[in-house]
Amino acid sequence: MPEEILALDHVSISYGKLGAVRDVSLRVLAGETFGLIGLNGAGKTSLIKCILGLRTQNSGSITVYGKPPASKAGRVSLAYLPERFEPPWFLTGMEFVRFSLELYKQPFDRSAVIASAERLALDPAALKRRVQTYSKGMRQKLGLIGTVMTGCRLMILDEPMSGLDPMARALVKDMLVECQKEGRTIFLTSHILVDMDEICDRVAVLHEGAIHFTGTPKDLKKTTGLDNLERAFLQSIEKRTAA
Repeated sequence: MPEEILALDHVSISYGKLGAVRDVSLRVLAGETFGLIGLNGAGKTSLIKCILGLRTQNSGSITVYGKPPASKAGRVSLAYLPERFEPPWFLTGMEFVRFSLELYKQPFDRSAVIASAERLALDPAALKRRVQTYSKGMRQKLGLIGTVMTGCRLMILDEPMSGLDPMARALVKDMLVECQKEGRTIFLTSHILVDMDEICDRVAVLHEGAIHFTGTPKDLKKTTGLDNLERAFLQSIEKRTAA
């Protein structure tokens, strides 16, 4: 059986009297790309904060590599890219990547950074500029480069395609597929479900704080009788809402 990288058991999260997540259980296995699908406000960000050890769930347990999220053992092989990625404005692109690698005690290779930039169609000349001059898409590409080059076995990506044009999205998907071939595990959220359908081995539907489906994108489409993952997702939550 594949190694269990991330495990959530009966996790519930609330903010005062407001329940954000209810009794969520998930398993993410080594080497798979796992997608978490949900509308805004479904509870995705709250779950990610708990996985990262940035807050504690009200009940249930979370383990990363079998350890609590806040432990050093859990963090050392985990890299995270937030949806609203804002690198320090005073750094150049190259300085940011160097800083990211130093945090994970990874060797810095300027030529490897340039090669990664070229793979994502980020002009290598931009790496010499301060990131305050970057567009949203350029910052997103830089964040992905820094995240991937850490070499972490587990990458948590929150809306990694945000701000990217179709060509850049295709290049990012190619890069993530290569990471998976290296045996790395990817846990991501995205509102672009055509991308999730293309690269995810399994997905989970989170709606109104609860998991309503876990399985392959193909199985989600099969349960609704629809060939489009976005339509299948919408129908699955409409049925839950109606019930």
